[in-house]
Amino acid sequence: MYSITNKKALKVEATTFSQLGMNENDIEEILRCSIDMLCDDEESLLIVGRQVKNEKHGRSDLTAVDNNGNIVLIEIKRDKKDIENRKEAFEFQAIRYAASYAKVESPDELVKLVYAPYIEKYRSEYEIGELTSYELGIRKLNEFLDANDVTKFNEKQRIILAAGEYDEQTLSAVAWLNKNNVDMNCFQLTPYKINNECYINAEKILPVSGYEDYYVNLMDKAKYVSKKTKDITRRSLPKISDMLEWGVVKPGDVIKAKDHNAEAILLKNGNVSVIPTEMSIGSADVRKIPMQTAVATEMSMQTWLKSVYGWSSIQTYNFAVLKETGETLSKIRETYMEKLSSENTESE
Repeated sequence: MYSITNKKALKVEATTFSQLGMNENDIEEILRCSIDMLCDDEESLLIVGRQVKNEKHGRSDLTAVDNNGNIVLIEIKRDKKDIENRKEAFEFQAIRYAASYAKVESPDELVKLVYAPYIEKYRSEYEIGELTSYELGIRKLNEFLDANDVTKFNEKQRIILAAGEYDEQTLSAVAWLNKNNVDMNCFQLTPYKINNECYINAEKILPVSGYEDYYVNLMDKAKYVSKKTKDITRRSLPKISDMLEWGVVKPGDVIKAKDHNAEAILLKNGNVSVIPTEMSIGSADVRKIPMQTAVATEMSMQTWLKSVYGWSSIQTYNFAVLKETGETLSKIRETYMEKLSSENTESE
């Protein structure tokens, strides 16, 4: 990372969570409140649990449900030292917790065991009204599953590992597990301290296209470098800035939240200007929206949609609708990309 002053670049050295005086619980709380650091605007997540204890008294860090109805386990370690000092391997610990979630057969069971206690623990973050924690939990979870057209619940479990640094053995094991169809991602969280403020760069380092680059060679301890792929993936799909450049949307367009009355005005930088009166505030079945958010005139599209739906992360392009045409941004993007592909094929 570089700081630019008067056209001169000054390198900003990364620090560590340990040097910042932060422990695993601090990182866990940051991710609980901002889990979109580990997904992006192409994925919806609803955090439903923290420090959930299983039958063997193990505690999983964070628990979520994704837009496919899968339970997602998020395990966190501060740095490589914390990983190596554990008796149990980081990835195996996560697998053991994920296996316990495989027994959850219905949304009702997840709410009773995990989500209701979570809502009760963070009661001040919700407008519960006369509802019990269970009643609010089952309502919010069912709304999330319905909005994402989920028909089959918890058919598989996903694992996300997040750490400030990884050891080679963990990366080797995760690469092998991925190649054998275990859905496990590794994110590296690199902190920077700039002008007494902390910045974190979250980078997905696994899975990659060339898993063999991460396998630990028993004879060669050289560093492993991942390969780049030219394929378009979910995380590399064109964003709103590209769509503005294409002209398929334009500044001043009205964007609606799918199946909601909330509206916002698209700005030339890709953010939106929110119409506060259209936002649902204070309802018993949505998460509290801070007043400073409610009166803000500009925010990212994801931040706005998260406040409307009350989810931890949201598939922005699936839930943002161009009011003029009634099409989602995802559909508009898909149509334009198909057109480009067809034109390129014809020109070859």
